[in-house]
Amino acid sequence: MSTLLWAILWLGGLIGLAYSRASLIVATGAIGAGLLVTTIFSSLGWFSLCLLWVLFGGLAFILNSDEQRKRFITNPVFDSLSKTLPALSETERVALEAGTVGWEGELFSGRPQWEKLLTIPTPRLSEEEEAFLNGPAKQLCEMANDWEITHTLNDLPEKIWQFLIDNGFFALVIPKKYGGKGFSEFAHSEILTMLAGRSLTLASTVAVPNSLGPAELLLRYGTKVQADYYLPRLASGKEIPCFALTAPEAGSDAGAIPDTGIICKGQFEGKEIIGIKLNWNKRYITLAPIATLLGLAFKLYDPDELLGHKKELGITCALIPTNTKGVTTGRRHLPSNIPFQNGPTQGKDVFIPLDWIIGGPNMAGQGWRMLVECLSTGRAISLPSSSSGGARGAVLTCGAYSRIRRQFHTSISNFEGIQEVLARIGGFTYLSEAVRHLTVAMVDAGEKPSVPGAISKYHVTELGRKIANDAMDLHGGKGIMMGPNNYLCRAYQGVPIGITVEGANILTRNMIIFGQGAIRCHPYVLKEMHAMQHHNVQEFEHYMGQHISFTLSNAAHALFHGLTFAHFANSPTTNGMKRYYQQLGRASSAFALVADSAMALLGGKLKFKESISSRLGDLLSMMYLISAVLKRYQDQGSQAADLPLVRWSLDYCLAQYWQAMNELLRNFPNRAVALGLRVLVMPFGVPCHYPKDKLNREITELLTTQSETRARLLEGVFISNNPKDPIRVLSSAFEAIIANATLIKQVFDASKNHDAHGTLAQSIEFALASKIITEEEAQTLYRVDELYQLVINVDDFSPEELGAKTSIHSSKEASSTTPPSFKEHQDTTPHRLN
Repeated sequence: MSTLLWAILWLGGLIGLAYSRASLIVATGAIGAGLLVTTIFSSLGWFSLCLLWVLFGGLAFILNSDEQRKRFITNPVFDSLSKTLPALSETERVALEAGTVGWEGELFSGRPQWEKLLTIPTPRLSEEEEAFLNGPAKQLCEMANDWEITHTLNDLPEKIWQFLIDNGFFALVIPKKYGGKGFSEFAHSEILTMLAGRSLTLASTVAVPNSLGPAELLLRYGTKVQADYYLPRLASGKEIPCFALTAPEAGSDAGAIPDTGIICKGQFEGKEIIGIKLNWNKRYITLAPIATLLGLAFKLYDPDELLGHKKELGITCALIPTNTKGVTTGRRHLPSNIPFQNGPTQGKDVFIPLDWIIGGPNMAGQGWRMLVECLSTGRAISLPSSSSGGARGAVLTCGAYSRIRRQFHTSISNFEGIQEVLARIGGFTYLSEAVRHLTVAMVDAGEKPSVPGAISKYHVTELGRKIANDAMDLHGGKGIMMGPNNYLCRAYQGVPIGITVEGANILTRNMIIFGQGAIRCHPYVLKEMHAMQHHNVQEFEHYMGQHISFTLSNAAHALFHGLTFAHFANSPTTNGMKRYYQQLGRASSAFALVADSAMALLGGKLKFKESISSRLGDLLSMMYLISAVLKRYQDQGSQAADLPLVRWSLDYCLAQYWQAMNELLRNFPNRAVALGLRVLVMPFGVPCHYPKDKLNREITELLTTQSETRARLLEGVFISNNPKDPIRVLSSAFEAIIANATLIKQVFDASKNHDAHGTLAQSIEFALASKIITEEEAQTLYRVDELYQLVINVDDFSPEELGAKTSIHSSKEASSTTPPSFKEHQDTTPHRLN
């Protein structure tokens, strides 16, 4: 055989060993046997063969001898990494150890086990939760008038505040034994999603007490005395909670909060005790202006060592009644014209007992761990739910409006430009809902998904931003003219709030998703780091060997799947989703290889290479989004009618994944390594592309008709029973136009054939006069036209209604006369062309 053929056989054999993650002894035996066959049957010269045997023998001896392996490989690597590995700060260590690892760990493995995804329990509402959603939650939505809330009152009406308290909206997740609802996180999410579709102010007000706040901290860390006292009061509404973390000089860098607590002696209720003197200046605190109970994060110091021998105890959390001397609240911020109660709070020399620390004095200095663990749940529930609620509202309004609105004598939904926008809105909403359901299911299954929570927060709010932009573009002037009949603009204004809070999205993408995921989810890195920190060479060698096998295996998988376009990759199904599972398997192998290479090449410097880290985070995120869509499609019974939305979402995510991979390798610090990785993971270039135009048309048909797919996507969306409510009017017009589509086409065609183009009303008049339709049919169409006019019209105001002062520009006299300076120069003679 030729030398080239032998080379191909050897390459295939080595790839096969790596692919199967063969053990060291098996690999040694297989390579030895292959070398023997090569010696007997190949035409290689004796010198080349001797050289190969010497190399093989030397490597086999070193690798299979414990003593020699440690001497030549393990100890040098251990010493080198021990010197270069940066020491983890306490805040970094706590963040890495917070939460649990679930499906995202499988994506990091390079060989995801599909049953671990598909067996995650499908979230479902209990009868009690469903009754609450269909009862008090819908009643609350019916009571809410967003124009009144955001323009007239700049607050929720008093009746809504009372309704929230009376019906336990601030106690959704507080257990029943304390007087709360004891709902699942899925019910919590469903309620927020419904409320957000009606009023962002309302959703934000309900979200905070049920997310990162005193109730959750008490449930997880509070003493029995604290929980027994405060939780019933929080559940009944006797206490309104808030939690103060952000400070003017410590926003995203929450660990750098300058607010202090000094352990000292002081007077409390007439007695001298050892307590804490607090000083703080916080801002952006939701519910702070009206709160009665303030949760506070601060740095605790013990300069006189009254509690022990440690002077800096670290971040600590405490509960402080806002009527405590020295506490200031009441002033408000106005975030993007969404007037939920949010404002600053200050404390000056506020003296509190030690047992006001959440969890008691023993939890002093444990605040950062509390916050990181609770934030993972908050990120997974509150903001994705609110964004998803807005997205579903956009599907409802944009699908209906584009069917109703006519331009150039046809529904605007017939234009490809509108279809492209509608497809994005529908696809992004399906994606958002899929991610929300998967992440909430993980939480209800007992996980604390720190990485999925960050992915959900970032991507669902970013998708919400894209949806809001598209919805405004589609509506044109209708979307930007504010007034009681505008159902879009306040939600559009509120989008930056979700982008900014609970970890700004730039921070989340650049530092959190992969920053936590790389070490937390990798099967070996965290174990290797622990071994080095404890100077355990034997344990380090064990995990390093597994890590090397893991990396070689992923390289083989990535190359094999790249060369075969993943046609031989594992899939749990043979239906239309098979190719997507195979593509996700290929993406997992490629990601694991590239992530390992980046960590090996950059080490501790990777966290400062934010552009690299963010793109690695994008890869992990897109795989998570793909997983969520596949899981959602299965959970909903693999409905064939939903395939256009499912395929659009999956095609979009795959295209995003490979675009991120391409940009990552283009900007990889080591060009030789980048080239090698490109050959392994993308041997034929970028393998996936964005959705085809055909899907745009199919999705438009689904969203602009009363399809089952549209109904599934809008399940749980609130539509008022008030006939004057703008979304009720829109929905009624949508239903009327669909019900009378044949008749409407008939009158428009008649006027068109007789060159009598005009409005619907004019076309009705012409058709009636021409006896093309009956009087009864004309009256039906006039009612349709009345709804149509209500939908397309916008609000207008007098200057007095807008609070404007009368000026020359707004007076009738000024507008009906010609300015004197212009009169003086008027020329009554016709102008002539020279």
